[in-house]
Amino acid sequence: MTKQQVLNLYFLDARHKLIEVAAFLDRVERATGKNDFRLKAFCSALGELNGGRGKARRVLRAFSDPTTRPITRAEGKGAVGASSSRNG
Repeated sequence: MTKQQVLNLYFLDARHKLIEVAAFLDRVERATGKNDFRLKAFCSALGELNGGRGKARRVLRAFSDPTTRPITRAEGKGAVGASSSRNG
């Protein structure tokens, strides 16, 4: 596809998602309490949007657990979407 075709197909959806991200960050900034590893991972992932190709891979890695050794016990019952070992 040409850039024009990609923009025609995906621009409004991407614009919507970017506004949702901005609204999420506004809500976090207005809230009380401490930041945690998830917000650190999120902000790190946002920083990966600058630069050349491979943005999706870099964003995924910003949320991924870099450790290679198995853990004996999980911290919680479900996935939280970011690694506390990378950003904790």
